[in-house]
Amino acid sequence: MTDLKDSPFASPGYFNMDQSEAVVNARAAGCTDARLSQIVSSVTRHLHALVKEVQPTIEEWAAAIDFLTRTGQMCSDWRQEYILLSDVLGVSMLVDAINSPAGAQTTESTVLGPFHVANAPARAMGDNICLDGVGTPILVEGRVLDEDGQPVEAAELDVWQANGEGFYDVQQQDLQPPMNLRGVFRTQADGHFWFLTVAPKHYAIPHDGPVGQLLLALGRHPNRPAHIHFIVKGPGLETVTTHLFVEGDPYLQSDAVFGVKDSLIASYVTVDDAQAAKTFGLANPFSKLQWEFRLKLRPKRADKADPTKDGN
Repeated sequence: MTDLKDSPFASPGYFNMDQSEAVVNARAAGCTDARLSQIVSSVTRHLHALVKEVQPTIEEWAAAIDFLTRTGQMCSDWRQEYILLSDVLGVSMLVDAINSPAGAQTTESTVLGPFHVANAPARAMGDNICLDGVGTPILVEGRVLDEDGQPVEAAELDVWQANGEGFYDVQQQDLQPPMNLRGVFRTQADGHFWFLTVAPKHYAIPHDGPVGQLLLALGRHPNRPAHIHFIVKGPGLETVTTHLFVEGDPYLQSDAVFGVKDSLIASYVTVDDAQAAKTFGLANPFSKLQWEFRLKLRPKRADKADPTKDGN
């Protein structure tokens, strides 16, 4: 029989409660991906520590497996239940905080959320992204600047939101037009942008699945305050994924996914200007949400030639 004592897969011993995580991690000693090894090793240590702390029964362990199974089964092309789980446990915001530290004057980021749709249609400046006319019209206007306050030309704003009843188009595919309340805009030379939409409403995250059942069992509500989503990017600048929240919303202090930040709370301004209303195609007076996005400069990375390559 081959002696495995010098093998990278050699175990510190048979599996037992006292050294369970060490035995499991020893089996992966041959992993050549250092980052994967670090992550799985840490997950194993913390997971085993959790299990030892709470000491679940076999029935509780089976219930946890069932919960994760049902969470996966709930996912579809338009619904991501695992992102929802990450959101309500605060993990999404923690990952965001680690990867997107705020600059002194730049726009803070927040969660992406489960309802972003890739390849939203390009819209002309001033277009109305509300395709069914349902809701209270508002004007959204502002500028995109860099961290030094310089306007950013051709910055891209990917915009999406729930309607005035608190539903995204993908939640009401039989009621709302496809790509309703979504669009991609590009700023003018002075960084200016504007578009028409409807006032968003606070809403409950999908709670007809396992994540909703978890919230109910924890005595938590599933509500998010009213907001409009933005992904803003510009040449040479760091992309920011963020929301604009509406001042005075009853759920600002208890957002189910912990996404609210003071710096992202905006307010409606009532504009009484007949000429401006005519220009924007709105009844006078009208409501406006005005905002400046400031993006951090992307760090410059020096290109280093690889001496082992001759360029051929």
